Amino acid sequence: MTTWMRCYWDEEDIWFYFEADAEGWVIRQVELEGPELTPIAAASLSEWQRAYDAGRLVEYDSGFGVTAELPVSEWEGHDPEQLTSEEFEEVWGSARRQLASRPS
Repeated sequence: MTTWMRCYWDEEDIWFYFEADAEGWVIRQVELEGPELTPIAAASLSEWQRAYDAGRLVEYDSGFGVTAELPVSEWEGHDPEQLTSEEFEEVWGSARRQLASRPS
C-alpha cells in the first residue's frame, strides 16, 4: 500500500514530502527549504533509474535531486505526518514545475 507523509528537519529548515511503496521505499520525494518553501528537490525513483540507465544521472540529480536511500522503516528520529495522495500531488506538481522552469 502506498503511503504519503511529510517530516520537518528544523536544523536545515526543510520540509520533506515522501511517497513510499508498501515496503517503505521512497518512490517520490520533495524537499522545500526555508520560510518561502523553495523547492530544492522533487525526485522520482523511476526517473532516477531511467537517467542512470541512460548515462544522464548527473543531469537528473542537478535538476531534481535524489530519493532517500533507505526504507522508511530504517529511519531514526523522524516524526512523520500522514498526508493524502491529493496533498502530496499538489506539492509534487508545484515543486516539479518550479524546478523544471529554473535556469540551468
